[in-house]
Amino acid sequence: MDFSFFSKYYMFFLIGTKNTVLLSICSVFIGVILGLFISLMKLSKSKVLNIISSVYIEILRGTPILVQLFIVYYGLPTLGIELPTFAAGIMALSINSSAYVAEIVRAGIQAVDKGQMEAARSLGMSSNMAMRYIIIPQGLKNILPALGNEFIVLIKESSIVMMVGIPDVMYNTNIVRGNTFQPFEPLIVAAIIYFILTFTLSKFMNKIERGMAVSD
Repeated sequence: MDFSFFSKYYMFFLIGTKNTVLLSICSVFIGVILGLFISLMKLSKSKVLNIISSVYIEILRGTPILVQLFIVYYGLPTLGIELPTFAAGIMALSINSSAYVAEIVRAGIQAVDKGQMEAARSLGMSSNMAMRYIIIPQGLKNILPALGNEFIVLIKESSIVMMVGIPDVMYNTNIVRGNTFQPFEPLIVAAIIYFILTFTLSKFMNKIERGMAVSD
């Protein structure tokens, strides 16, 4: 095991880590917003919105994220939509994440006691107002642990963007492997980086959950 290459190529790993974190944060943020709207569509009384959201969720959950990435990266230009490579990666990861977030949010909202909606309506609130100010805040509190897990999963799944040339941890790791002719050791460094990112986030989410439990 020879890690002497690290002193020369550490910037590759730092830049890759920065890009991975930025990619994951942007993707999970957009994914949560989009997933919230999709979940509300699925909970809607409109059959059309319900069908559209169900098809959206099933297609994205039933196809590999690599295929979705290639569709966004190679397919959109054929429609005249040119996106920077980094933006295409964010778009693909966000869309994929939104399908899972939508189901998480839906389950969290449905877990809120139905009496909460009835109480809000009895106070004169409309259904939309009650959903916005009463139901959704309680539902989001319920699903916070699951959203944290989705963020952790997204950090690991983001490595797929190396396939379209985005310089994340894995892409830069492969550059180091090629330059040093060491196929194994750079992968150990990459694994350690991913572990540090996910372990730190996991501990942070546990701390937030404990704080919320105390507030309850």
